[in-house]
Amino acid sequence: MIYTPRLPRLDTFAAWRDAARALASNDVPTDHVVWGMEGDAAGLFGAGAALPPAREMTVPKDFVPLARLVCASRASGAHDLLYRVLMRCRGNAKLLGNRADPQVQQLEAWAKHVRRDMHKMKAFVRFREVTPQGANRRQFLSWFEPEHRIEELVAGFFARRFADMDWVIVTPEVTVRFKAEELSLEAGVNTKLDLSDETEDLWRTYYANTFNPARLKIKAMQSEMPKKYWKNLPEADLIPDMIAQAEARVRQMQENAPTLPPLRAARITARLRADHLKQ
Repeated sequence: MIYTPRLPRLDTFAAWRDAARALASNDVPTDHVVWGMEGDAAGLFGAGAALPPAREMTVPKDFVPLARLVCASRASGAHDLLYRVLMRCRGNAKLLGNRADPQVQQLEAWAKHVRRDMHKMKAFVRFREVTPQGANRRQFLSWFEPEHRIEELVAGFFARRFADMDWVIVTPEVTVRFKAEELSLEAGVNTKLDLSDETEDLWRTYYANTFNPARLKIKAMQSEMPKKYWKNLPEADLIPDMIAQAEARVRQMQENAPTLPPLRAARITARLRADHLKQ
């Protein structure tokens, strides 16, 4: 008997957890399960068999937070490998502590990629103000393109960080909305928003004036701000020219730097002060 659970775009982890519990608690072999997302094309086994009723089971305490991250990954086979490790954990509660295990290593690597994507979203979301005249609360809008399905994982951060305003973050697959202190998420296909406002010029000016060419490390900068995010950052169109001009600017800074006084100047100044006090 083959099972083909399909996971929704939102509440993905909860759906995977419920399906995995039903399957694992009934000892369904890993090779009898074909995981997929809702909307995926029907495979060889079609809709598959109905899931059996779930029974009581326990998992290591570290498995749930790991699974929550991995469920957000777009990596092929992520949900399948999670189930395989879950089945192995039932007879080995210390499995997740074995960093030499290839399957555990893979799950940890995927979780690391998701955490990094979450960090980048927190750093690179740029809100544009869209407050209509007469509104009681300021309103903002942003477009962001995450690598993984992380909207649910980071929505709470933005709700806490920007609790004093209404805002919407639109991604290609999800709309995250915070209005009147209520957070909601809606799945759907979205097209890229064309956003611009007068604050972008101010932000570019600030970014250009705080850029220090003497401390430029291109590889480190691109590691922290990968090029795939540049297209949605207002300051990004300045970066190529600033990199190109960095060497010349450093030379100019060196030429304009003040020169140090001769060493004897301090002794002369001290002697003049002493003579003045004697008078």
